[in-house]
Amino acid sequence: MRILKTLTAQSWFRVILGWLIAAYIRFVHRTGRWTVAGATDHLDLWQADRPFILCFWHGRLMMIPVVWRRDKPMQVLISAHRDGRLIAEGMRHFHIGTRAGSTKRGGAEALRVMLRTLEGGDSIGITPDGPRGPRMRATLGVVAAARLSGVPIVPIAFSSSRRRILDSWDRFVLALPFGRGVLLWGEAIHVPRGGDPETYRARLEQAMNALTAEADRRCGHEPIEPAPPGTVARRR
Repeated sequence: MRILKTLTAQSWFRVILGWLIAAYIRFVHRTGRWTVAGATDHLDLWQADRPFILCFWHGRLMMIPVVWRRDKPMQVLISAHRDGRLIAEGMRHFHIGTRAGSTKRGGAEALRVMLRTLEGGDSIGITPDGPRGPRMRATLGVVAAARLSGVPIVPIAFSSSRRRILDSWDRFVLALPFGRGVLLWGEAIHVPRGGDPETYRARLEQAMNALTAEADRRCGHEPIEPAPPGTVARRR
């Protein structure tokens, strides 16, 4: 483990590993039977060239890049930690950019990064339970960004019939080749300027968990449960 941490701190190793990750994602997608279903609000937003906030759980990150249109600019919010830099290398191969923003000290830096990105016309992708959890529990940051920018939130989830669930805090779903998979889009959530943040945070969390559970059921799995209420974020 120490050797791996040392290697991932090296930029050359991250470049190689990022390429391998992207190649594996493409291999899984091309060898599987994937269905894109659910709501179509995102299509209207794409058609109107309007940015939105794409939300997906940290454990469901793997297959999200394959569904994004290359002609629609998006930046994924990542941490400055080595895991975030590795994600950035993988996303680069799908023509998806990244923006680093710290979620410490109340997430003020991450919020500023999100608002600047949205104001520039790019959509932004975010894992509202990342990078430290608790699993499948949304924080208020994404709601604040939507409220202040006037940009809608669009949830998305995926599952696969052939997969491995990693023993990690987020129960990361590693899709395997030659499976049957589904990518489910959710309905857009509009947060009014005067909306109660906690109300919309809970609404977003509920919508994302319902979407994720439905994706699991469509692939023949029991849904992965969110972390119990009151679970605290893990430490680095």
